[in-house]
Amino acid sequence: MALKSKIYKAELQIADMDRHYYGDHSLTIARHPSETDERMMVRVAAFGLFTHERLEFCKGLSDTDEPDLWQKDLTGQIETWIETGQPDERRVSQASGRSERVIVIAYAGRTADIWWQGVKGKVERLQNVAVWSLADGVAEALGKLAERTMRLQLMVQDGEATLGSENVDPVAIRWNVLKAGAA
Repeated sequence: MALKSKIYKAELQIADMDRHYYGDHSLTIARHPSETDERMMVRVAAFGLFTHERLEFCKGLSDTDEPDLWQKDLTGQIETWIETGQPDERRVSQASGRSERVIVIAYAGRTADIWWQGVKGKVERLQNVAVWSLADGVAEALGKLAERTMRLQLMVQDGEATLGSENVDPVAIRWNVLKAGAA
């Protein structure tokens, strides 16, 4: 018998002073049985950092043809494809061909560094791909925010971001840009 995804609910308040975006979002997040709290919360943080009226969670781990998040235009064309984790270079290349912009958010410290060294040569030539690596400990700290029902606040100012809740101290979301994609 296959295990079903767990459903999480989040009320996410975003104050992004860098982009002059302020909004409240009611999110329903399906957590795949093999997904960790850390990965799920990295997806939530990515939603907040790149939020747009058409950005949405996808099937992610449940469907290999979809990313974790995407933003489509009104015709259904993919504008932004967001992956979390350490996708192989073929997946990143396919995403690059299917969308205008690809963002990969790697995490897991040293293993993310090893992953980047393995895919760097092939991914660097893809102009529309940006690759970020979360600083050590960020994904783990984000995972501590996970609850079945969450009230979260994301604040972005001067290139720095924090995500917090009523029950857990805010987490500074720090990252290194390994590859800046074309705007």
